[in-house]
Amino acid sequence: MFETTTIRTDDKATLYKELAQQASGILAGETNLVANAANFAALVFNALPDINWSGFYLFDGTELVVGPFQGKPACVRIALGRGVCGAAASTRETQLVVDVHQFEGHIACDAASQSEIVVPLVRADGTLLGVWDVDSPSVGRFDDEDRAGMEELCRVFMTSVA
Repeated sequence: MFETTTIRTDDKATLYKELAQQASGILAGETNLVANAANFAALVFNALPDINWSGFYLFDGTELVVGPFQGKPACVRIALGRGVCGAAASTRETQLVVDVHQFEGHIACDAASQSEIVVPLVRADGTLLGVWDVDSPSVGRFDDEDRAGMEELCRVFMTSVA
C-alpha cells in the first residue's frame, strides 16, 4: 500500500517538490496509463489544499474525453478550443484562470469551481495525450508558482507513461 500525506506548507516550491517526489514513487515501475492517471489524480486531490477537482481529459483523436479524476462527476466530452481544457489542448500552453467567470466560454461542470489550471500533456513525439485539469472553489487559488509546480508534476506523470 502507498501512504500519501497532505503536505502542509506555506512554501509552494517545497510543497510541489515533495508532491513530485511522492508522485515519482507512486508511479515508479508502472506504465499503464489508466492506473497511473488514477493514482496521480488521487494523490494531488488529497495533497493540495483548496481544490475541488483534479483529473485528466484524454485526447481520443477528435476531442477530449474525461479520464481518471477525483471530485464531483465531470463533463464527459470537450471539443478542442472549447473551455479552459480545450484551450490548453489547442494552444499546447498551460491555462491559469484566476476567475473562471471571466474566461469566455468557460464550461461549468461544477458550479462551485471559481479558478482553474490546465496543463497540456504532450508526448515526446509532439502528439497530444490530453490535459491535466485542477479546479478550486476559491477565486485566485492558482498563481505562477502553481503553474511551475503543476507543470513539473505533469513531467513526472508523462515520464511514467512514456
